[in-house]
Amino acid sequence: MRYLCVYKSDREDVPPTEDEITKMGQLIGEMMQKGVLLTTEGCKSSKHGVRVSIDNGKYTVKDGPFTEAKEFIGGLAIIKADSKAEAVEWTKRFLSVVGKGVSEVLEINEPPSPVR
Repeated sequence: MRYLCVYKSDREDVPPTEDEITKMGQLIGEMMQKGVLLTTEGCKSSKHGVRVSIDNGKYTVKDGPFTEAKEFIGGLAIIKADSKAEAVEWTKRFLSVVGKGVSEVLEINEPPSPVR
């Protein structure tokens, strides 16, 4: 199963420390070696983004920053795990490196297996 892990923090525009960079590099290396980590990316501040919405066929595009948001989406990862419990354990390890924040773990829909 694949899971989307979305990391949220209130530490917008706060760069990671040298120690955090080292520990995160070690965790990412381990996850890649074990075939757990499929991709990961950090996100820039919402001041660099836009929010696109649609209502009754009418689009609205709003430039960031999104001041009404209390949490900043700091990054994402797509991981492969045998169960939700395993995905949660990897997420706990990630959060122990960053030290503060919330990570939502969402199972990704998989296409049905072809019938043979």
